[in-house]
Amino acid sequence: MDRRTLNKGLQVLSSLDTDIEQALASLGPPEPRVRPRGFETFLSTLVSQQISTSAATAIMTRVRSLIPNCTAASLTKVSDAELRGAGLSHRKIEYARGLTAAILSGSFNPESLVTMTDETAINQIIALRGFGKWSAEIYLMFSLGRTDIFPADDLALQVALGRLKGLSDRPSSTQARQLTAHWSPWRSAGALFLWHYYRGAPN
Repeated sequence: MDRRTLNKGLQVLSSLDTDIEQALASLGPPEPRVRPRGFETFLSTLVSQQISTSAATAIMTRVRSLIPNCTAASLTKVSDAELRGAGLSHRKIEYARGLTAAILSGSFNPESLVTMTDETAINQIIALRGFGKWSAEIYLMFSLGRTDIFPADDLALQVALGRLKGLSDRPSSTQARQLTAHWSPWRSAGALFLWHYYRGAPN
């Protein structure tokens, strides 16, 4: 979502939810998050799994030095040993090879996701080895600009939602979906705000 769309979503959410209205007045809006579409973003998603942001950035910098034109075809020209040298684990190399093969065979086309429904696009992504629902939802939010995605399994979102709503316990993913159902069709803006709230609100 770009800033204009995000601000529109936050305005609607403020009118629907007094807790967001009050927190937004206190903290201000989050920054929009926009990522490019396509192979490089999917590869970066694999690289970043279960490691720190700084480590993921360093590894992707080394990967880009190996394949400046970061495409599925260009990855086939790089050896596993070179990818290991860049910092990828054996498992992540396996996932990257699977992603590459799916794109080159035509069984997965990142561009076709643009015209799919949210549910269909998520199912297409999670059919790839190494990609779970959270990764798919993040791609839809940040690369496709979908406005009604809420990654309810995200721990930070659950914690932030619990704080926002004054709950004694962190809500489960099911409870989080129920608590934010009335945010539709602007749940992506709500999720962005909750991440912002998680970082900036008192415990």
